[in-house]
Amino acid sequence: MRPLAAALAVALALPVPALARGVAGVEVPESATLSGQPLTLNGAGIRRKFFVQVYVGALYLPARTGDAAAILAADAPWLVSMTFRRDVDKEKILEAFRESFERNSESELAQLLPGLARFGEVLPDLSSGQVLTVDYRPGIGTTLTAPGGAAVTVPGRAFGVAILRSWLGDRPADDDLKKAMLGR
Repeated sequence: MRPLAAALAVALALPVPALARGVAGVEVPESATLSGQPLTLNGAGIRRKFFVQVYVGALYLPARTGDAAAILAADAPWLVSMTFRRDVDKEKILEAFRESFERNSESELAQLLPGLARFGEVLPDLSSGQVLTVDYRPGIGTTLTAPGGAAVTVPGRAFGVAILRSWLGDRPADDDLKKAMLGR
């Protein structure tokens, strides 16, 4: 019995790895931290353009919900992680966000484009395996963090809501990814 107790004590003393789920060959952590606040994985899936896998997208929120309207209405922190499955140049990424703004936030387009230009200041061309994150913090704004740590923040809530509509809006870039991010 003592060897079992000793083995159990050693096992409990070891660090516990963060739980993760596999999505298209990418290990997606079950939680994230944003400015010291814990967020939980709401859902993750693959962004496809035609039949090509572009990235694995994961949405983190303070609490899980399948209600896109509630997520968009809440002034709560969120984080989206995109792990690229192929090389994509920055202009294509910026174009995809612009198209999303045109589809989901058309009446606000003129106010959103300067923020998108700011994203372009730090956004590099991305290679397969690189991770790009976009997060929103109430009272601060929306931050794009590029691989290597370069980051830019667009102040205010409106830009963050418009970016989040790229994935959760009425006309998202990828309906299947929207469902996956909502945990469906």
